[in-house]
Amino acid sequence: MYLKHLSLTNFRSLARLDVELPRRAVVLVGSNAQGKTSVLEAIYFLAAFTSFQTHADRQIVNFHEAKNPLAVTRLVADYQRGKTKHRIEARLILEPTGVNGQRLRKEILLDGVKRHVSDIVGHFNAVIFVPQMSQIIEGGPDERRRYLNLALAQTVPSYARVLSDYSQALTQRNALLKALYERSADGSQLQVWDETLVRLGAQIILWRIQAVQEIERYASRIHHELTHGSESLRLAFEPAYDPLPKPEMQLGLKLDTPIDRSALELDEIQQGFLARLKQIRSEEILRGVTTIGPHRDDLRFIINKADVSDYGSRGQLRTTLLALKLAEVEWMKERTGEVPVILLDEVMAELDTQRRVDLLKYVSQDSQVLFTTTDTNSFAPDFITQAEVWDVKGGVVQPRK
Repeated sequence: MYLKHLSLTNFRSLARLDVELPRRAVVLVGSNAQGKTSVLEAIYFLAAFTSFQTHADRQIVNFHEAKNPLAVTRLVADYQRGKTKHRIEARLILEPTGVNGQRLRKEILLDGVKRHVSDIVGHFNAVIFVPQMSQIIEGGPDERRRYLNLALAQTVPSYARVLSDYSQALTQRNALLKALYERSADGSQLQVWDETLVRLGAQIILWRIQAVQEIERYASRIHHELTHGSESLRLAFEPAYDPLPKPEMQLGLKLDTPIDRSALELDEIQQGFLARLKQIRSEEILRGVTTIGPHRDDLRFIINKADVSDYGSRGQLRTTLLALKLAEVEWMKERTGEVPVILLDEVMAELDTQRRVDLLKYVSQDSQVLFTTTDTNSFAPDFITQAEVWDVKGGVVQPRK
């Protein structure tokens, strides 16, 4: 994967950007709040069609442009996937509606043809690391589910659409559960939505099981190398519906107990999921909500048998997150056959000298990587000499001569 050209119009503070990108590393240098991170955000948006900074797309529309009755933000990237050249374009259009209102419309084009987001996500691949991504480890389960969803959407072609269909089915089922409780109606009406939820949800569960196990293989090795053998990292996937039966007379397993779900088949997950929904149907009607399924899955990070979110130091948290993101790069390469573009925001400031050396060893091989920094002194002088340096100030990006 090679990003050759990037064009932005009215994206965040970047009113206009039009640059050619080299195959070697790019270092964006500037003070805080000048637009460095926005460049990375724009590139990642073209891979996932969502921002890692916000859940509301309208917030990435340039503030001054958004004041107009009709505002347009445009992102265009020319890139090479394998031996084929492509152009991907995203348009965010704020258009008037009602009395003094605006609505956001999103248009996505691949090679000049409009496409649905779920059909095109992942055609261009990127992995991003920003300091606030520590919420993947420290935050709630929704942050970890979002991480899994964004990673899987880029690597499994149908994941985004299946997830969207699952969310719609979940909304319909929850609405019916509430209606059944209020009217004391027959719970058999749930059968259709149960079957739909199970068909879609079981596929998501299986994909997540496979992804976590594959990413863990890389993350454990990378973490072992980053800590020079002093720590071991394990990823513990916790599905809200666990298709793996617990041993008889055992209430649960300790968090540090490895669980192998690799032998599970899709039909096995579907049958067990459907049976479990029938078992708890009365309880869910009373609560008016679906209590099991992929929408409540979680993922934990274990170092030397301790949960990093509860017991990890700041250094352990940073190293775990770095190992996870580097593992994501390797996993995506294995799954897609393409090395994703790597986007690293102020990551050098978060690491000690040895970790900086280790990181540069990983990302300077066959990958296209963009760094942001406030000070190039955090990089080795020979690295800066070989990289392309861009100065960023007031939303203006200027390659350094």
